[in-house]
This record gives sequence, C-alpha cells and structure tokens, in this order.
Amino acid sequence: MRELRGIGVGRGIASGPVLRMPDPLPEPPATPRTADADTENAAVTEALAAVAAELAAKGAAAGGDAQGVLEAQAMMAQDPGLVEDVASRIKNGSTGERAVFDAFAAFQQLLTSMGGYMAERAADLGDVSQRIIARLRGVPAPGVPTSDSPFVLVAHDLAPADTAMLDLDKVLALITRDGGPTSHTAILARSKSITAIVGVSGADELSDGTIVIVDAGAGLVTVEPTSAEIASAETRTAELKAIVNAPITDGALADGTRVPLLANLGSPKDAAAAVELGAEGVGLFRTEFLFLDSTTAPTIEQQQADYTAVLQAFPGKKVVVRCLDAGADKPLSFLNDAEEENPALGLRGLRALRANEQILRDQLTALARAQEDSNAELWVMAPMVSDVEETEYFVAIARELGVKVAGVMAEIPALALMADQVAAASDFVSIGTNDLTQYTMAADRMLGSVAAYQDAWHPAVLRLVKMLGDAGRANNTPVGVCGEAAADPLLAVVLVGLGATSLSMTPAALADVRAELLLHTREEAAALAEAALGSRTAMDARDAARAVVSARSH
Repeated sequence: MRELRGIGVGRGIASGPVLRMPDPLPEPPATPRTADADTENAAVTEALAAVAAELAAKGAAAGGDAQGVLEAQAMMAQDPGLVEDVASRIKNGSTGERAVFDAFAAFQQLLTSMGGYMAERAADLGDVSQRIIARLRGVPAPGVPTSDSPFVLVAHDLAPADTAMLDLDKVLALITRDGGPTSHTAILARSKSITAIVGVSGADELSDGTIVIVDAGAGLVTVEPTSAEIASAETRTAELKAIVNAPITDGALADGTRVPLLANLGSPKDAAAAVELGAEGVGLFRTEFLFLDSTTAPTIEQQQADYTAVLQAFPGKKVVVRCLDAGADKPLSFLNDAEEENPALGLRGLRALRANEQILRDQLTALARAQEDSNAELWVMAPMVSDVEETEYFVAIARELGVKVAGVMAEIPALALMADQVAAASDFVSIGTNDLTQYTMAADRMLGSVAAYQDAWHPAVLRLVKMLGDAGRANNTPVGVCGEAAADPLLAVVLVGLGATSLSMTPAALADVRAELLLHTREEAAALAEAALGSRTAMDARDAARAVVSARSH
C-alpha cells in the first residue's frame, strides 16, 4: 500500500479499479498535401461544423456550469480568424490535418502568453483541435474510455467536454495529474458532485486495473488498499450519501450560530436548481453572460428583464449581483479592445467600468429598476476593487442611481491590507478567493504548472481573509466569501473562524458544507482557523486543521 497526495474536490470517497485516459492523437506529419486545396478545405469546413454542433449539443445536454464552457468551445471551432488561418495554410501546401494543428497551436500559444481568462481558453482550444483532427481522420476523438464495469478515471487533465459528460454510473471518481482547486476540471467536478482529486503527483504511475481509494476530503489516493480499508471507505461513502439526502436546513454551526449558505449563479436559468438544493439566497450572480456574446452593450431594458428573473426566484432572500467583471482578459469591443501584455493586471473589473462609466450607469439603473419589481433583497458589488477611493466611487454612484445596498469584492491583496478603511466605507465586502489567491501567490489560476500555488488554504491568503473579517467585525460590516474556497467543507469552517459571515458556492456543494458546519461550534471554528494561520504551507494548513478535528474526536 502507498499513498499519493493532491487537492481534493469536495469530501467524497470512492474505491475501484483504475482506467487511464488514452493518450492524445499523434501530431499530424508535416508533409505536403496531395489533394487539391478546395477538397482539403471542404473536408475541414465539414469537420469544423460537425465538431461545433457536437459540442453545442453536449452543452445543452449537460446544462449548468458546463453549458457555458462547452458553448464557448463550439464557438472556437467556428472562429473566423482560425478558419481563415487554416484556409491560408492549406493554400500554402499544408494538409487539412496539419493546417488545423498548426493554426490552433499558434492561437493557443498566443492565448497562453496572455494569462488569466485567455490562458483558460487556450487549454480548451487543444481539445477542439484534437476533435477536428479526429473527425478528419475518421477516428473517435480521444476521450473518456468506455468500460462495462465502474472505474476510477486517471488522466493528465480532462477537457471540459469530457468532464461535463462523464457517465456517473460508471465513473466512480476522478484523479488528475494537473490542475488546481480553481481549474475547469475541479469546478465542473464539484458542480456535478464527482469525487475528485486534482494535482496528484504520481498519477502517471497508476496503471489500468490497479485498485485505489480516492478520499477527496483528505486529498489522498490509497494505492492497493487492504480489504479492511476498502470496507471502511464503503461505510464512509454510505454515511456521506445519507448526509446529502438529509433534510435541508439553514446554514448554522453546532452552537446555533447562523451562517447563511448562498449560491453562485451564472445565469437566471440556474436559479431553480439552487433553490431545490437549499440555497438561502445568492452570494454571487455573475452578469457577464449578458455581455460576452454581444458586439454592443445590452440595453437597460434587456438587463432589467434578466435581473428581475433572478430576484423573483428568491423572494424575501438576499441576492448579491456582481457588476460586469470584464476587461482585456475577457475582451469586449465596447468596453476595452486595447491589447495588453498582461491583461490579468490590466484594465479589468471596476477599472474598465470606470473608464466606460455609461456602461456602469446603465447596469446599475437596470438593477435598481429590477429591485423595484421584486421583494428580494438586492445587494450589488463591484469587482476588482483596489482601495477605499474606488470603494467610495462605486458606493456613491450606486446610491445615486437607486441601489440600496452597495459593496465591493476583495480580490486584490491591497484591498485586504486597507480593510479597515474599506469596511467603513462599504455596506458589505465579498471575498473572491480565486483571484485573491492568484494575486497573493503570483500564480495564474488557469496555469497547471503553478497549480500547487493556487490554493486558498495557504496561510498568506488566510491572513488576508482574517484582516477582512476583523475589519468587518469592527465596523459591523458583513464579510462573505463567494470564491471556490467556500465549497471546501473544512475550509468553509476555517473561513467562518476567520470572520466570514456568509458562504456562497456552487449549489452542488451546499449539502456537504451545511453538514460540516453543524459539526463545529464558533469557538471550535476559531481554533481551526488559528491552527491553519500558524502553518507554513497550504498542505500544512490543511493537515493542522484536520489534526485539531481528529484530536477533538478522540
């Protein structure tokens, strides 16, 4: 028996035989084409259309978080710039396969160099390229293997299309070599309640048929376990299943301290499922879906209709809406189309909105009108805020336009360092742990090579959270968490111990977090937080918190 460590997604546990993802298709040879250019172009055009249609259909079938990802991939397969590049390469003598490979690889390299959201899109491009080349060859695209019996899937990483369409009757758990807690694989696995561990060093050494236990809660893969360990894992699996099926209650600690559990939503159609899973409101409603596919900013009336739909789905509940979080890393021609060498540190979030104030004013006006059309409690926040001056700017313009509760997102370390001033100037603060971790650790959250740094358990990140929590307490200002960290059950308890007053997450994580909170009092949450804060690394912080829990249970 041996153990491999990684970053667990959720706290599920499963055991079974390993089945590995097949290797990618080999690179097409760089040999001159023998068919005429028109024939090659026609074959590529058909393949592009077929792959786009397949991805769009998979997205519609998957729904939820996966749908947006897969629809974006479908658009890539028909991107005019890429189509033109492929045609040019064919004209210059390449085969269709080689032209697709080279065009997509060049675009991937460009996007990777841009970092942030664009680097995330680059990873998806590789999957689209493989699917098109497979179509041209008349072979199945590399993907999840098929099996008559259930298995634990092991891969370098998974493409969004593969993760979204996993057969949950066959895939017991997922182990990946690459990826961090905010990678596409982790986010989609969490949204589908798949037991998963990402960033597993040594995953490449696992061979087909090897029996493993995947314990996401502990971030541990046990290789060739004993029969007693397998029996114990099965017992714990049954216990976790009972927790998920337990009656839904409001979020609270063991001593009755209320901790509202809210949902992160990407569009109005996600609201019904969140309500069904027990969301007590919305802690993050992302408004980008209204803007990203448009060549012009949506009208006030168009925005108002969608905002009203979300608010009406949560009568009497809190709904926190994030103003447009876009900029050079999510290019919008009507917002900022200037090329930037490092868009993650460029004109994005509130900076971009402030430079285009009419877009901000229209959005706030639409939100204020939607507020009047429902009895939900609307809170509105600005993304990527740096300091108290920006806080005061946003709060003032929001109030001028009729928004009653205005706050800011804490994603930049500078804001946490100025937390006392910000908490005094804002109605609330919401911590976006994904970006806060990225900027604190100087590690692109979409880059697999630095996945080990993209971990909100790191004491440096936790210390910034504590600053925000302390400032919130001192000023009687609510401080919520809406990043992926809130969906990690034990980390959620630590965040409460650091001063978080509410937690928002993908709806699939609500049951696990609700159950974990009920195991700890406020005093015990503070003890977990203290243990984690005093650690040296993210892994040490996890282990320190688990040690406190273990010592208490014995």
